[in-house]
Amino acid sequence: MRLWHQRSGISSVEYALLLALIGSGIVVAANALSESVADQMDRAAECLDGTNPDCTT
Repeated sequence: MRLWHQRSGISSVEYALLLALIGSGIVVAANALSESVADQMDRAAECLDGTNPDCTT
């Protein structure tokens, strides 16, 4: 009788979990990046409008 059954390879459930983890990381990174880009675009628009006193000419 074997007490330890050795399995080689990866199952589809493990692939799905790995894909979900990677996908979640991509969503979090994209959200953070989009907020940063939006902030930079807002600051650039304020500089062009002249409403941001922190801008230099």
